[in-house]
Amino acid sequence: MMRFLQRVGSWPGSWPGPWFCVLIGAVAPALRRDESEELMQNSGANLRIDGARLWDSLMDMARVGPGVAGGSNRQTLTDADAEGRRLFQSWCEAAGMTMGVDRMGTMFATRPGADPDALPVYMGSHLDTQPTGGKFDGVLGVLGALEVVRSLNDHGIRTKHPIVVTNWTNEEGARFAPAMLASGVFAGVHTQDYAYARRDAEGKSFGGELARIGWVGDEPVGARKMHAMLELHIEQGPILEAEGKEIGVVTHGQGLWWLEIALTGKDAHTGSTPMAMRVNAGLGMARITERVHQIAMSHQPNAVGAVGQVKVFPNSRNVIPGKVIFTVDIRSPDQTKLDLMRGEVERAAHAVAAELGLGIGIEAVGHFDPVTFDPGLVKIVRQSAEKLGYPHMDIVSGAGHDACWINRVAPTVMIMCPCVGGLSHNEAEEISPQWAAAGTDVLFHAVLEVAGVVS
Repeated sequence: MMRFLQRVGSWPGSWPGPWFCVLIGAVAPALRRDESEELMQNSGANLRIDGARLWDSLMDMARVGPGVAGGSNRQTLTDADAEGRRLFQSWCEAAGMTMGVDRMGTMFATRPGADPDALPVYMGSHLDTQPTGGKFDGVLGVLGALEVVRSLNDHGIRTKHPIVVTNWTNEEGARFAPAMLASGVFAGVHTQDYAYARRDAEGKSFGGELARIGWVGDEPVGARKMHAMLELHIEQGPILEAEGKEIGVVTHGQGLWWLEIALTGKDAHTGSTPMAMRVNAGLGMARITERVHQIAMSHQPNAVGAVGQVKVFPNSRNVIPGKVIFTVDIRSPDQTKLDLMRGEVERAAHAVAAELGLGIGIEAVGHFDPVTFDPGLVKIVRQSAEKLGYPHMDIVSGAGHDACWINRVAPTVMIMCPCVGGLSHNEAEEISPQWAAAGTDVLFHAVLEVAGVVS
């Protein structure tokens, strides 16, 4: 406006005269359109989220369900989860959004768009944590999305498409397995009945606990249609920090196989049983563990594998293990490598069992195929990082996320920021305010591009 007045020059008569008011009334709409267009053209330099406000929100949420060592313990469908949900809802309503909840308890906060017929653009992640979780895993994606809406409000920006901020229920799977449960039901991977029947270590059901904390919604799961979904997340790995990059443009998500292997030998006294006469299930597990490592190394790059959960029976210090049950986790973004590794692990396990005289059973207890995120959205994220001047690189997500399931039903992309030392699922998990703001800035600009700005 001031630039327009400066171009007009000096004004005759009294200031402001009635003719000026008429003139301004006539040209103001055009000026607002011009300034809106100019703002968007210069948005690489001018449009940023409020990093301090975002950080304050992250710290406020971290006070709900605090851990014992500075992190968070806000496991899904606990009282702490319910408290965190209420806080998030209050923030969304203060930002002018309306809240919807589906029958899996997933929360959808909507900012209207200019076109009521346009499909919404979704952002978000999860607020539930591991028992000894950090303050940022999942939470950054939810509260970063909320900050985008707050910033849209600050700048008076209207979008063609509605925008929805989402908190997916039970992403972690720490209390109720499997992980990414609600997004899996939304995408048709699981049924709602299957999800409701999941039980925690105390035998409590998912459906029962969802009702107990009061978050059973009335929306059918999966009924919502999406124009696109964008998920901001911490990397949970060391690559971005090691490479000095603030933004990871996630092009793919790794597929995985979880293979539960049960080896059966013979319990025997460790001191009185001759070495040549032992049927040692623990030795079999050790040899298979080494073979898993070797197989993953033989398929480099972009392949990983390890033994995770282990149960040893009878688990006594002076008894040779008669039974061992353990889980092999193998991952790759390459479907061919993933399938080859599974076959090689199973063959190696059977060979070890035969050599040591062990019984063996192998069951696939978890699986999803590699994910290729939408190339058009990947390009938008990359261009947003470049426009904002943030160092970035393409990256593959090593962990599973809600976006991996939603990618089956809508165009989807992920944005990552570094975490200190790559540490996550740990109360010492840490990111910097700058990293949080940078990732949310990129999310902001990508959403502006996808949702469309109207004057």
